[in-house]
This record gives sequence, structure tokens and C-alpha cells, in this order.
Amino acid sequence: MSETFEEISAGDGHELVVLCADTEAGYRSVIALHSTALGPAIGGARLWRYDSTDAALTDALRLSRGMTYKCALAGLPFGGGKAVILDGGGATQDRVQLFRAHGRFVERLGGRYITAEDVGTSPADMEHVLMETEHVGGLIDRSGDPSPATARGVFRAVQASARHRWGADDLKGRTVALQGCGHVGYHLARELAEAGASLVVADVSAERAGRVGTEFGARVVEPREIFDVEADVFAPCALGGVVNDETLPRLRVQVVAGAANNQLLEARHGDELAARGILYAPDYVCNSGGVINGCRELLGWEPERSRQKIEEIYDTLLAIFRRAEGEGVSTARSADRLAERRLAQAGTE
Repeated sequence: MSETFEEISAGDGHELVVLCADTEAGYRSVIALHSTALGPAIGGARLWRYDSTDAALTDALRLSRGMTYKCALAGLPFGGGKAVILDGGGATQDRVQLFRAHGRFVERLGGRYITAEDVGTSPADMEHVLMETEHVGGLIDRSGDPSPATARGVFRAVQASARHRWGADDLKGRTVALQGCGHVGYHLARELAEAGASLVVADVSAERAGRVGTEFGARVVEPREIFDVEADVFAPCALGGVVNDETLPRLRVQVVAGAANNQLLEARHGDELAARGILYAPDYVCNSGGVINGCRELLGWEPERSRQKIEEIYDTLLAIFRRAEGEGVSTARSADRLAERRLAQAGTE
């Protein structure tokens, strides 16, 4: 038998964490279920080359918790989960076998976890997962690529942040420093450019950054320089942990609002942003558009209902900003408190 399925204790409130492996398929993963208080845990499958299993575990725990809070604040009947698959061979891996193996492990969880695409994976990969389990979303002929929906939600988050900070959500003449020009970053750049914003962009891929520069008139800078750009808004749309002890003092912006998960390396960095007068739009509110889009297949929503729900990100953020001011805490802590209150209420119903 080439498959192993080992439950471990995370010690941080997660309901279930399992280490999975299928040696024949070259598959190793961590699947973390943070909470099913509101419903089945949903969260994408991330394929990434981690330095170690411990690093993958840390990522899975942070991402699954974020999914719980994301669903809670979006008012969705789901909990939070995440799968991180350790990339052990890049192009040499057989993706069909890899994702069929993933599907078999998802199936073992009996519907407690619904997987989907994420960084490093695609709707096509989810079709292979579907060969082994029905507990999968983001399929090609259903809700498909969530990137445009995620980008739309982030755009509305930037508008809400502008309304709170400057009294108007008109972005014409505002400068946005955009980190990450992949699927979501590209669509966000298009929306921002159409709204009249000026863009400064960076990406580890010169090709992706150049495309945004050419198509939307953006100024392209080196990845390490994006934190030093003088702008109105910093929009992180790459990987997490980008607001940290090294980068935070370099920020020359008034707003941080982007698509990346877990933008704050530690919770205290949300407090430090507030102390510096930088308005932070909590990431799991900003980037919930993709999950909301997935409700078209998970809950049978009509496309218009999903679109309207994504537009509501604007109002949700304005309420969080007001609540934070009233509580005298950072926006990050205010959002966490609100999500935790909703989870607690679910536990008493």
C-alpha cells in the first residue's frame, strides 16, 4: 500500500490536521480543517515547493484559519480548510496521478472538506480530483477560474478604503503599488486602470509585470523596490507575510488592500500599521470574491447573486473600519473579533 494518512495534533484550535502521502503518485500534503462550525470546510489546494514539511504545515494552518474567518464575515455556510501539496518534482510530476491522489485523500474526509484550485493549481487539475471525489469545486464547466471574481472584490475593497480614508471612492488620480501580476493581480490592474488609477507594479516574473505595464500603462519596478514606492495604496497580490518587520517601515502609503492571503506576518503587524496611520483592509475580507463565486456550484447560486454578494465587500469593510474606530483597535483585530463572534454564535444555535 503506497498511501499513508496520519492525523496529527496542531494544538491551535484546528479540528483536524492530517499528513497524507502516496509514494507511487509522488504526492505529499497537509490537509488542515480549522472549523466546521458553520458548515463543511472549504479551501483550495496549493501546490508549492516548501523547504520542509513543517513549513507546509505552518502555511496550511494559517491559510485554513483565514478561510474560516473569510466565510464567517462573508456570511457563507462554510468553515475553513486548506490543502498544501508539496511540489517535489515540478514539470516531472504526473499531474493526473498527483491530483487523483489528492482526490482520494479528500474523499477519506467524508465531505468535511471541499477542495478547489489555488496557487499552483488550476480548474483542469480539479477535474482530475473529480475522478476520485465529488467534494471539489472550481471545475471548468461550473464556476471555473475565480481570479476575476477575486479581483473584483479586491477592487471594491480598495474603493471602500478610499471612501474611509479620503471621503470618496473615486480612484482617478490615485496611485496604487501592485505587488504580483498573476491571475488576480492582472485582473485587478485592469479594474484599477479603468477607474483612472496610476499603477506601479512588480512581479518575480518580468514577463507578467511587463504585460501589465504594456496593457495598462503601469510603471514596472523590481520586486524588492515595490515596498519603497510612494503611492496611495499598496496592493499585495502575491504570497503572504509581506507586511513584516523589514518591509513595514518602508511603506510610503496610506492604505494596504490586496488579494494575498495572510499579508501580516504576525498579528502585531496589524497594530503597527494602525500606529503608523496606515489603513489596513483585512485580507480575508478583501479576497473573499473567489469563494463567493464558488457558491454558484456549491450552493446553486445564480451568477447575479454571486456578483451582488461580491459587491457587498465594500459595505462589509466600511462597517469593519467604523467598528475598529469605535473599539479603539486595529482593523485587523476588529475583523478577527467579528468573525470569532459569529463563530461563537454558530456554536450556540
